[in-house]
Amino acid sequence: MVQFSKPDVKQFFQTLDVQNFTISPDEKQLVISTNLNGQYNLWGLDLPNQFPYPLTFNNQAASFLQYAKTGEFIITGFDHDGDENIQLYALSPQGGNLVPLRTKEGERHFYSHLTEDGKRLYYYSTKDNPTYFNNYVFDIETGDEQLLLEGSTAPTAIAAVSPDETSFVFVKTFGNTYSLGYAQIDGESILMTPETTEQHTVSDGVYTSDSELYFLTNYDSDLTYLAKFDLNTKTFEDVLQLENEDFSSMRYSKKEQALYIVGSIGVEDRLYKYSLQTGELKKIETPASIVEKLIVMPSGNLYLLGRSSTRPRNIFVSKDNGEAWEEITHFRVPGVRDEDLVEPEVVKYSSFDGLEIEALFFKAKEENANGHVILWPHGGPQSLERKWFRSMFQLFLSRGYSIFAPNFRGSSNYGLKFMKMVEGDWGHGPRLDNLEGINWLIKNGYAEEDKILLLGGSYGGYMALLLHGRHADKFKAVVDIFGPSNLFSFIESVPEFWKPFMEQWVGDPVKDKDRLTKDSPITYLDGMKKPMLVIQGANDPRVVQKESDQIVAALKEKGREVEYIVLEDEGHGFSKKQNEILVYSKMLEFFEHHISVETAAK
Repeated sequence: MVQFSKPDVKQFFQTLDVQNFTISPDEKQLVISTNLNGQYNLWGLDLPNQFPYPLTFNNQAASFLQYAKTGEFIITGFDHDGDENIQLYALSPQGGNLVPLRTKEGERHFYSHLTEDGKRLYYYSTKDNPTYFNNYVFDIETGDEQLLLEGSTAPTAIAAVSPDETSFVFVKTFGNTYSLGYAQIDGESILMTPETTEQHTVSDGVYTSDSELYFLTNYDSDLTYLAKFDLNTKTFEDVLQLENEDFSSMRYSKKEQALYIVGSIGVEDRLYKYSLQTGELKKIETPASIVEKLIVMPSGNLYLLGRSSTRPRNIFVSKDNGEAWEEITHFRVPGVRDEDLVEPEVVKYSSFDGLEIEALFFKAKEENANGHVILWPHGGPQSLERKWFRSMFQLFLSRGYSIFAPNFRGSSNYGLKFMKMVEGDWGHGPRLDNLEGINWLIKNGYAEEDKILLLGGSYGGYMALLLHGRHADKFKAVVDIFGPSNLFSFIESVPEFWKPFMEQWVGDPVKDKDRLTKDSPITYLDGMKKPMLVIQGANDPRVVQKESDQIVAALKEKGREVEYIVLEDEGHGFSKKQNEILVYSKMLEFFEHHISVETAAK
């Protein structure tokens, strides 16, 4: 009988992924950003056929995709190897050369809106205003450009444009938990939520007519709900709130006069259809745990990009209002059966101050388990870990490592108050939440005290460094992926449009000097005594290479065991298969070496 070997790193990281998609107006062409050739490019599928063909060859991930409603071209944006300096292009539906629309070296351009006739492109950019953005409308036919809005006091971006282009909505972002929405009518800017001193957010503006606008907000609420702004009367209305539901995005169906709303609390999404005529709310079953993008076509057909813990991102279509879904793409882990992958257990525990923390625990299957648990503090920090597929998780699980992923204070999807708990407290409350999680694991038989490893990226990398420096006795080995090591240099080096909210988010280097010193991992070099692997993208604009360089140099000067990998063609993440295979092979080798070394020493 033929015997097949255990899946290796390459199999898990040869898993294909759909990063973004758009649909032609006649629904005959699906365009996806996917890594079929090992790097992200745009590919087309002529529906109902599902065989892909290449459209671009620049080996870059698309920051957005929008098919013109005329069907003549696609608007897209690309950076270069993760530098996040997005440039705007037009692409023929047949593919080929990208036509530059708005490009300028070293600047970032963000898509806002394309008019129904495909002639005018609304966008915002760092050019001439790197801190607060300027907002423009560009005439694609004539090449003329008009400055519509100059950002001030906070990064400012056009979020929606009325069908007749007589008004638009813009959002001023003061932080992840504080943004204000304004309707611009006849040169007048009108605040869409009532005046208040309480911070709240506004997002996802959708015009249902030239005078009616729906949006999501948590004004006067801990959870985000559906609201309406009437441009004629200039009045705000609370439309739909659900208990224990935090709305995150929505799309409008003109045909059905309905809004499709994505909601959630914690680790899974739910999809609802809300009738604007009757007020009826209907829950729709989805084919994935997490809804990453939803497109509602004029026909009423729904296209959904989603993933689950054991399924990578795929695209689905429903032609009956969500009653049934057809999978268009069929990406899986090559050579691995679905039943060999691991679904997480959702667990809850009380932290040091009684705050309830929700977490995911992925338990390695009995036949693979090596007894070790990896603590994974997520990035963000105002993000969270969810029931979404990670090749990294399933790789480690297949090699016997269980994974613990707590959604510590500051995580999103648990309400505004919970999310705000990390602001001005990067290193105390969240750190102790992670420690209490470890204690809970040990107490409840999920982990053994001497068999815990530590791995994190971005803010999770920062937390890995901080936990290592202050609690090294808890861990056998540590991996940091582009984590800030010094909060002072981090605050100084972030992108310009982040700087207006750094004081609220992290702190002020002068006023908060003592706290920032206390919360900076580099303060605790003496405590970092366990083997460490550090990974960094050279083009990372969020956590620049200096953050990793300085911690590695300082540890090496002290004679500590530290390995360092710098990827010259990556930014804040890994977009190329060869790089993923390289770094995750190294992580696995690193953990397995230090487990075997310690086991042999005993």
